[in-house]
Amino acid sequence: MTATPDREALGTLLRHVLELLDGDVAAVYTDRGLADYRPRFSPLVRVLVADGPLAIRDLAARVGVTHSAASQTVAQMARAGLVSLAPGADARQRIVHLTDRAHELLPVIEAEWAATTTAIRQLDEELPVPLADELYAVLAALRRHPLRDRIADTGLASAGPAADEAAAASEIA
Repeated sequence: MTATPDREALGTLLRHVLELLDGDVAAVYTDRGLADYRPRFSPLVRVLVADGPLAIRDLAARVGVTHSAASQTVAQMARAGLVSLAPGADARQRIVHLTDRAHELLPVIEAEWAATTTAIRQLDEELPVPLADELYAVLAALRRHPLRDRIADTGLASAGPAADEAAAASEIA
């Protein structure tokens, strides 16, 4: 196992936790013969089952990710034969449909989702605060006062040396 990241390297620590969580769920799929299935597919699959075919932009909004992230995940899902894309109302829009293969895998996907939900509840019992509660609290705090603003509040100048040089050059001209 790799070393635990430094406490102040928060981004590294968050990525490390996500890698552990995601890696273990991916291993569950691999153990069930689905080596090409990624845990990041499940939220999209679940939305498409609930809502039917959707444009990538709408799918992204429903899942709570950027359009770019949804588009990348949909491309991976298409390569795995889980979704197909059809033209939408205009040339820029692509509608995502689950394939027959995805529908065949739904019992495995739903069983993994339920088992993972139970496992996370068990993990939450070991934590001072349930993980999702803490993450929602972090999101709310950052929406109220973004980290960039918090960094600026420390007195760190927003412009670096390159910007200072450019400003000085414009004053001379």
